[in-house]
Amino acid sequence: MAKVLEGPGMGLMKKWGITVPNHVVVTSVEKLTTLGDANNWLKKSKLVVKAHEALGSRFKLGLVKVGLDLKGAQAAAKEMLGRQVGSITVSQVIVSEMVPHKEEYYAAVKSTREGAEILLASCGGIEVESNWDRVKKLAVVVGDTPSPDALEKLAKEVGFSKDLAKKVADFAGKLFACFDNEDAQYLEVNPVVVRESDGQLVALDAVTLLDADARFRHPDWDFPFAAEFGRAYTKNELEVMAVDSKIKGSVKFIEIPGGDTAMLPAGGGASVYYSDAVVARGGKLANYAEYSGDPPDWAVEVLTEKVCSLPAIRNIIVGGAIANFTDVKKTFGGIIAGFRKAKAEDRLHGVKIWVRRGGPREKEGLEAMRALRDEGFDIHVFDRHTPLTDIVDMALQRQTN
Repeated sequence: MAKVLEGPGMGLMKKWGITVPNHVVVTSVEKLTTLGDANNWLKKSKLVVKAHEALGSRFKLGLVKVGLDLKGAQAAAKEMLGRQVGSITVSQVIVSEMVPHKEEYYAAVKSTREGAEILLASCGGIEVESNWDRVKKLAVVVGDTPSPDALEKLAKEVGFSKDLAKKVADFAGKLFACFDNEDAQYLEVNPVVVRESDGQLVALDAVTLLDADARFRHPDWDFPFAAEFGRAYTKNELEVMAVDSKIKGSVKFIEIPGGDTAMLPAGGGASVYYSDAVVARGGKLANYAEYSGDPPDWAVEVLTEKVCSLPAIRNIIVGGAIANFTDVKKTFGGIIAGFRKAKAEDRLHGVKIWVRRGGPREKEGLEAMRALRDEGFDIHVFDRHTPLTDIVDMALQRQTN
């Protein structure tokens, strides 16, 4: 699951017919000034400026300013950009038009085990949290689409009048279409408001969580996902994410500063198992990583290069359990190529490599790994008969086979 910031989230909703305020995302005051010259609404509308980062409680932090003219928006942007909040540096702001309204409502769609659930409430903003009993729900099973009649019935149950119920039902239908077609796992609009000038329902804010592994199906997803760890993604992390979005199978990589034990495991289960074992034995993880689903060797090679580039590592733990269909020799070919490239670039000095794996063509793959000893690698290779935890014990205790 990947979080999308407000700007691109609103862009996806607009794509599916939901009305959103005019808005721009900028990284500098100069850019806002340039856009102000080209966009009449920035000159004539009252504006809202918000830090465009994955931050909670932005109002309390002073990272939301409302009722501004363009000059005031420029001053607010200047004040916010570059501000440090915890481990996050505000690098961009979203500037949008204020939408005059009186009432605020709530709408969301979330993934469930059976399919999805549509949620509506006739209260919104901060009120919905303290009035959650007013939220009504409509279950939608996998493969189904809610009918206009079912959505209108839900809106009336919430308490919307007949005319408004039709508009809310139409809004909820578009929100579901966005959810279903964009591989979303959660969409929330809070608040939904009625624009005073024309009675149109407008989404004032958006919370968007997408299935990151579906990116290859959406060539128009030209936006980055929001970082999930209270900091911006590193260059290496973004490069692995770019590879992951293009391939069958999966490669994942997250850096953990200060660690000395690097992980290159096969599959999410092995990655968690190895990570837990390292921590339980007093080790310090340098990263999270995994390759799974029989990814191409070139993708595994890229992942290996990133793991080898981690600073101050002393061990690299490779492999995992017994694969069902991942070709061990092929994926090990990508790892071996990555190791060779790292060695050619004068890395891996004093680094011990620990390998344990089973699965299709494991014999050929393990033999290819053992052959790296003849090239000067400090590598220790084991088959399916060695417990995974033994590999961690040997790595952290500096034992060799």
